Amino acid sequence: MVTRPPVTSKQHSQQGVDEAVLAKLGYKQELRREFTPLEVSGLAFSYTGVLPGIASVLFYAIPNGGPVAMVWGWAVAGPFIMCIGLAMAELASAAPTSGGLYYWTYSLASPRCRNFLSWIVGYSNTIQTITGVASVNWACAIQIAAAISIASNQTYVTTNEQLYGIYTALILSHAVLVSLGTKVLARLQRLYTFVNLCLCFTIIIALPIATPLKDRNSASFALGSFINLAGWPSGFAFILSFTAPLYSIGGYDASVHMSEEASNAATAIPWAIISSIALSVVLGWGINISLAFCMGTDLRGVLNSPIGQPMAQILYTSLGQKGGLALWCLIISTLYIVTSNSLLVGSRQTFAFARDGALPFSRYLYRINGYTKTPVNTVWFDTACVLVIGLLAFVSTAAINAVFTIGLTASYVSYITPITTRFAFKNDFKPGPFHLGKLSLPVAVIAVSSMVFMIIVFFFPSTPQTTVQEMNYTVVVLGGYMALAIFWYYCPVYGGVHWFKGPVANLTPSITDAYRDGNFVSEKEQRDAELSVSVVDV
Repeated sequence: MVTRPPVTSKQHSQQGVDEAVLAKLGYKQELRREFTPLEVSGLAFSYTGVLPGIASVLFYAIPNGGPVAMVWGWAVAGPFIMCIGLAMAELASAAPTSGGLYYWTYSLASPRCRNFLSWIVGYSNTIQTITGVASVNWACAIQIAAAISIASNQTYVTTNEQLYGIYTALILSHAVLVSLGTKVLARLQRLYTFVNLCLCFTIIIALPIATPLKDRNSASFALGSFINLAGWPSGFAFILSFTAPLYSIGGYDASVHMSEEASNAATAIPWAIISSIALSVVLGWGINISLAFCMGTDLRGVLNSPIGQPMAQILYTSLGQKGGLALWCLIISTLYIVTSNSLLVGSRQTFAFARDGALPFSRYLYRINGYTKTPVNTVWFDTACVLVIGLLAFVSTAAINAVFTIGLTASYVSYITPITTRFAFKNDFKPGPFHLGKLSLPVAVIAVSSMVFMIIVFFFPSTPQTTVQEMNYTVVVLGGYMALAIFWYYCPVYGGVHWFKGPVANLTPSITDAYRDGNFVSEKEQRDAELSVSVVDV
């Protein structure tokens, strides 16, 4: 009779492999690995938050092509998004660490420039995660204001001061939640995933059924009508509409920053990236088709509704006050989930970058709470940054809306660099369990080319006739931030050029050697752990 090994024995064995992989990358295990492969995939999908994402940025798609932009713009953007995800997944499988992108950059670039490139990627990734939290939190505040408007039959208008108050209350509640122990956060992902999936199918199936016949659009309108309200040439307007799917299915590195808290990270992380993108592309396309059939033909009225949110207006028209309000509140709950996961992921990136001493106050940020065993200091540091970013709302609507494209642009800078360095420099890249083989280079070329192109597009204003208040502030805010990061690197005496040497190993040499010699894991586990990335001089 054959007996199966106890589950606890398997878990201990897998933990040994994960710790060995991390040790070969130079880090000791400090965080608890409570996320199962399913839960880390759920986190990646919930972080994407395809339905609340569409609800937040529908104002990018409707004026730049209407139904055609919503339906076919999403379909065109999908394959390019998947190429970015595949390129990222390969790197994540080879070196699963919370530092992720800046660690890969340092490992794959030439010794002559790797410190600087790692610094730039680290700061780009950090501002990406923090502005990502700010943008989603601001979207949630606006959606709560829209719910109030629906409840008041569109008579109540929220002021900027009230919006910022909602924004503050939301982010403080997230900070408390994300400060909890890893096990609690991991188990919550199952609930988050279930809620997101149910709401996606509700919009796809139930909305068309509930929409009155007079408000349903014909197939020719929903699938073939191009309506340009922005003023740009039609071709460029269609390209601008890509901002909606690119934002809604963004943050491919979310699961990467949870690498040191995930079981079987070298396999679980890449599959989390790919599965979340695939599911989001398919469900998002279905949601957009459903909305295109149910939004009526008066798109200008949908955009300029007193409610202030195009999707909320569509639900209000289709389902009435009570039905629209009920469904809208459920969408707000999913956006709340997305914000919570965004802060969770962002705090891990900040923790990893502080661990390598690159951030101001790193000695205070690189700390693990003794009770929760989580980096609580970085949670509250990111929260403080998000509160400061929210003050842009008092500058202008365009200024706070720029936070959406700032996160996208910064993320592309941090994605492009490690993907490019893998092929641009001479290095000994060793793929992990997930790899594309001969397809790696063409996929990387498509991914990088599309991101470079879209970075340029993200700098354009929403309309060609713009004012100081309505200009796109992405280049100003992001450019200013990156200029400060570069100044901090080259600052005389105190700059990073004098002391930043890339990722810093926090294992003692004896422990590192023991892992390499196989003293801590079996021979099979040691072979499984051979996933490190090494570099040779050029």
